[in-house]
Amino acid sequence: MVGAGNMATALALSLKNAGNTLVAVWSRTTESAQMLADKLQCAYTCDIASLPSADIFIISVVDSVLHNVASQVVARYPNALILHTAGSIDMEMLHSAGATNYGVLYPMQTVNKHKVVSLRDVTTFIEGCNDETIKRVEVLARTISDKVVYATSKQRSYLHVAAVFTCNFSNVMYNVASEILKEQGLPFDAMLPLVDEAARKVHNMSPSEAQTGPARRGDSNVMNTHLSMLNGEHAAIYSQLSEYILRRNK
Repeated sequence: MVGAGNMATALALSLKNAGNTLVAVWSRTTESAQMLADKLQCAYTCDIASLPSADIFIISVVDSVLHNVASQVVARYPNALILHTAGSIDMEMLHSAGATNYGVLYPMQTVNKHKVVSLRDVTTFIEGCNDETIKRVEVLARTISDKVVYATSKQRSYLHVAAVFTCNFSNVMYNVASEILKEQGLPFDAMLPLVDEAARKVHNMSPSEAQTGPARRGDSNVMNTHLSMLNGEHAAIYSQLSEYILRRNK
């Protein structure tokens, strides 16, 4: 496992729990490498040149250093299967880094290294440089996930941007709600049943069908009242999103 961040940790623990053997962990800091290696009961290093041999190297690092790290791994083990886990990076980047046997392993989930999550029900998207590699990546992916789907690099980039809307932008809306409630001395946990129910609804109906609220109803009186209560930044967000919902429902 080349990397010890959020995705690297979730993947490594899932792979180990599924019966795969994790040989070693690399990270740029000793602390993070050792922390993950202790959980995996394997070796660790901060020096890519000292990584031991393995069948597969999974590179899970920030996008800005992925090419550089991949180049170093490939230089040491040119015949190994090299995988990356990035949503927005083309698989062919690994080829440009010198790899001849390469692919992608991309679980569609938000993860945190301090909270262990199962990837069993998470759709995992895969890609490979040829049919044989695709089969190898699929076999590996199926040890951790029951939902394995092939996706091209272009498709994966759209998955990534959709995930930003689904997860990251939704979360920042929670933060806006939290700020509004805090100003009034009210707890954000009052919103949690609403968060849970909204998420449950889209399991059984389309997001368009699940849409509710004053903009969905075209209730300008309520919307204007809300806008008068909000500060400039929050009012701008409210106005833009409400106008978008109104246009979608015309």
